[in-house]
This record gives sequence, structure tokens and C-alpha cells, in this order.
Amino acid sequence: MTVIRRLNCFDAPKIKKMISYLGNEDGDKYSKAITEEAFIMLHAILPLKYKFLPESYILLENNEILGLITVVPTSGNPYKMNITRLIFQQNMYDVGKRLVEFVIARFGAKGAISFTVTVDQSHDELLNLFMQGCGFRQCSYENLWKLDNFTPQTDKIANFRYCQNSDAKQVAKLYNNELKNLYKPSLQRIKEEYKEPFFAGMTSFYKNRYVLEEPSNHRIIAYLSITTSDNLNFIIDMSLNDGYNIPYDEIINFALSEIACRKKVFYAFLKHRQYTINADILEKYLHERNLNCIQTQCVLVKDFYKPVKQQENSLQVFLFGENEVVSN
Repeated sequence: MTVIRRLNCFDAPKIKKMISYLGNEDGDKYSKAITEEAFIMLHAILPLKYKFLPESYILLENNEILGLITVVPTSGNPYKMNITRLIFQQNMYDVGKRLVEFVIARFGAKGAISFTVTVDQSHDELLNLFMQGCGFRQCSYENLWKLDNFTPQTDKIANFRYCQNSDAKQVAKLYNNELKNLYKPSLQRIKEEYKEPFFAGMTSFYKNRYVLEEPSNHRIIAYLSITTSDNLNFIIDMSLNDGYNIPYDEIINFALSEIACRKKVFYAFLKHRQYTINADILEKYLHERNLNCIQTQCVLVKDFYKPVKQQENSLQVFLFGENEVVSN
């Protein structure tokens, strides 16, 4: 008999055994994260609009765990769900498909409007699972470039300040304006996604956020975030107003200096989002600095559009050239 249910604390030993092949460091990290999720049962009964923590579900057959999936609501917008973990027994892609379909049905029924996952472009089978098997569509790509032996061409550092919740509206507008029009319906963000959540201390990562203002009118012209989940590897992400020529060197200098204030030894990576207007310009800059792209992930999205309720006896008009058909 096959059952899909929420992960609980009694499953932790089985999950640890299942993922032991990952190695000591990765295995311990996943085991710890999954065990912590298993003990937070109250979160499962919250309405979708109040959810903020990851939730994991397992597929069992004859009491054997064959797969696990984890979904995380977007901070500030829990109606946008992110699939962050999918584990299943060797070559059991049907198990993965059933788990993905389960969380889509479960959270879609609760009001979720979109599901997002990023998959390494080299994993053809997994891409097929989401796109062909589960109806996801590929939006674009996100790349990570390692800032290894980075040598800036200037000593200047951009004058960023800490981002406040009052900046959220401007920052969301900045990010949305940076998107190519093709991707705006699926990837645009609301201002609540840029506000500091009151439960920030309960997340599995640490993020610092900064903004750069135009001195004359205090208009925000750049946004910068620095994120880490292990206090060793730091991901730098930025959104810029394309009407201002803000040197990348100055932004990266600032980011590296902020990280260096916390850590003497660290690894820094720059996120390159190919769905932005200035993606080609940033890529050219990274090549000129002889930096290496170490990871390319496909951004896959599945959207739900709530149909507009049609009134009875509503007017319908169909125009075909000079013809007009009206029904009352």
C-alpha cells in the first residue's frame, strides 16, 4: 500500500539512513534540517497565509520510505511556493513525480498561485520530470559565478545602507523593472517579499540586505543581498536601475568588505539572473574579470490562474472581420 503523508519525528532515523550516501557533511546537514522540520508539527495546521517554515512529505510503500519532498513558502508571499528538496530511491522518477503532484494539489487547494523550482541544467531526467511529467515550464536560467581571486579595477566602495521595511515598495519596483517583459507575469515580486520577516531567526539561512540611494532625491537605485546558509559560502545578489551607471566593481567591493567583517575565511559567489534586462552586460563583465561560472540552474515555474466567475446571461462578443455575433 502506498501512502503520502507529512514527515514526523519517527521518520528521522529512516531518512538519515536513506541519505547517508551523500557523505558526512552533506548527510549531517540534511539530516539535521529534516529532523528539525519533523518536530515542528504546529506549523502544519496553520492556514497557508500564515505559513513560513519548510514542510516535508514522504512517500511510503509497505512502510519503506521511497521518497521525500520539501516545499517552502516565499517570505512575505506564502502563496508562492518553492520546491527546495526532492529525494527518491535510485531511478524511481515516478515516485518523484507523484510527490510533486501531491504538493501541487495540496497547496493549490489551499490557495497557492505558483510553484517554482531550480534544477541543474545537466540533469535531463529531472527536467523532464518537472516539465513533461508535472507541467512546469522553463522561464530562464540562474548562474553562480565564483569570485575567486577577484581583482577589482578600483578601490572605491559603493555607499550602501541597510535596507528597511519602508524601502520595500521601491525595491520591489526596482526588481520588477529589471525583469524582461516575457518573465514578469511569473517572476515579479510584491513589496512584502522585501520586508524583514518577524520570524527571520527561524529560517535556515542568514541574509543581509542593503540599498543604494540617489543623493539628490533619496531614490533607491540599487538593491543588494548577501545570503549564507553555512556561514562559509555567501551568495551576492543585486538589482540595479539601468538608468544609472553603477560600477559592478564598487558593488562587489562593498559586498566582500561586508562579508570580511564577519568572516576571515569565506567563499563568495555572484548570482547572475538571465531573465533581467542587463543580464548580457553583467555576463560580459564577469568574463572580462576572468571569473568562472560554477553552476547553471533552470528556473521552472507552474502557475495557477484563478478563473473569473462568469455571470449568468453575460454579454459575449465574437468579432470575425465584419461579422458580429451577440448572445444574451
